[in-house]
Formats: sequence, C-alpha cells, structure tokens
Amino acid sequence: MIQALKTAIQVIWVVLLVTMATTFGAIYGWEHHGWGGAIALGFVGFFAAAFIASSPALLLQILT
Repeated sequence: MIQALKTAIQVIWVVLLVTMATTFGAIYGWEHHGWGGAIALGFVGFFAAAFIASSPALLLQILT
C-alpha cells in the first residue's frame, strides 16, 4: 500500500513538473520570439523538467 502511494506521488510529480515547465517555456518563447521560440523553449522546458524530475533531490539542491 505504501509503495503504491509512493509510486502515485512520483507519477503526479513528474507529470506536473514536465507540464508546467513545457508550458512556461512555450509561453515565454511565444511572447518573446514567436512560433519558433515557443517550440524551441517548449522543448527546452520539457527536457530540463524531465532531467530534474528524475531526481527531486537535484531540484532541492539547485534551489538552496
């Protein structure tokens, strides 16, 4: 039961982080660079979030 809850929280964490970073990158790119910037910065946000989501401790270390 505990393992299932931990897995569910990890999945939610990854999905939310990747979605928010991709959306933020796309919005920022759209406002400052148009379609090309939206696509490029959306990809940057996606891959950066995927990297950070793989290790939550890395995110905490970056923030401190």
